[in-house]
Amino acid sequence: MPETAPSSDEIRGRLAEVRRRIEESARGAGRDPSDVKLVAVSKTHPPEMLRRAIAAGANDLGENRVQEADAKIVELGRDAARWHLIGHLQANKARRAVMLFDVIHSLDSVALARRLDRLCAEVGRDELDVLIQIDLGDEATKAGVSVEELPELVATVGECEHLRLRGLMTLPPFFEDAELVRPYFRRLRELRDDLRSRLDFGASGGELSMGMSHDYKVAIEEGATLVRIGTAIFGERRER
Repeated sequence: MPETAPSSDEIRGRLAEVRRRIEESARGAGRDPSDVKLVAVSKTHPPEMLRRAIAAGANDLGENRVQEADAKIVELGRDAARWHLIGHLQANKARRAVMLFDVIHSLDSVALARRLDRLCAEVGRDELDVLIQIDLGDEATKAGVSVEELPELVATVGECEHLRLRGLMTLPPFFEDAELVRPYFRRLRELRDDLRSRLDFGASGGELSMGMSHDYKVAIEEGATLVRIGTAIFGERRER
């Protein structure tokens, strides 16, 4: 039988528990908990679930698909939360993404960067925050630039009038043992630190979008500033 949708009280309690664990992990790693932001991943869940999460204090919501997010954002309101696109962005959905999202975590090509910049100009958007997605696991099923392609994409974003490079993102291979993911998170931090030393993030320190429900503790220990957590808040993904 399908899982019953969590009530408002259940979502509030789950959010509080996730935040408690984030704080505990950050303090355990000698970090300031305020440096780690929770992005509640609401993909596949209906607007009512998102409404409950927003009422419980979830200010940042992550969606995977532009088309699915479109209906939710229209219903709930563009200003109801800070909307993050965390899934692969197809070129034919780029215009709508520019109009819907506050942050795009999945910039993965020079062509897409140029397209987003042009679309910002066309729709009258002054700035769009982006993170570059890097494929550190060399998985054919996942998007992202290679480490070798990263410098060219960073340079391209730097030339764009409207894009603002805010950090890096990765979606590493899945392992039951979260410790096995640690080298991927560490590598992303090293790449971020190298770019930061060259001021490629401007005045910002460079976000690290990494870590999900099963491995965010390790991600925080390795420097995550944005953790993308869905299942621990909303339950298992809903059938589309």
